Amino acid sequence: MLAVGKTNNPHFLPGIQEYARRISRYLPFEVETVPELKNTKKLSEEQQKEKEADLLLKAFQPGDYIVLLDEQGKEFRSTEFAAWMERRASAGTKRLVFVVGGPYGFSPRVYAAAHEKISLSKMTFSHQMIRLLFVEQTYRAMTILHHEPYHHE
Repeated sequence: MLAVGKTNNPHFLPGIQEYARRISRYLPFEVETVPELKNTKKLSEEQQKEKEADLLLKAFQPGDYIVLLDEQGKEFRSTEFAAWMERRASAGTKRLVFVVGGPYGFSPRVYAAAHEKISLSKMTFSHQMIRLLFVEQTYRAMTILHHEPYHHE
């Protein structure tokens, strides 16, 4: 998972770290961040998204499969997301990168670089909170794929 800025909310950070640790039992998983912009009061939302785009695009590597966590993306039930993850793994993707944007979303350049968009809900969540929701759903997907008793349906 690649995100703009560090998670500084003391309520979310322990959960993100715990689920990231759990995911690592199943597959290599890292939470990477690009620095949050400083002195943004003089920047428009578009200028801020463009500066964040510069940082995000530099973090991508050749061969990455880039998935934006975006409110306009495809929605999945947890079991569908698990199946999607399994398909991506079997497709031979070198590195699957899920991207959490800043408070104003993504610039057109980041949308152009992405392969897919996924939405975790029709509701809007803070860019800090979505990180916790995403890592929990990723862990849930791994337990579904390994037939472990975490997910109940």
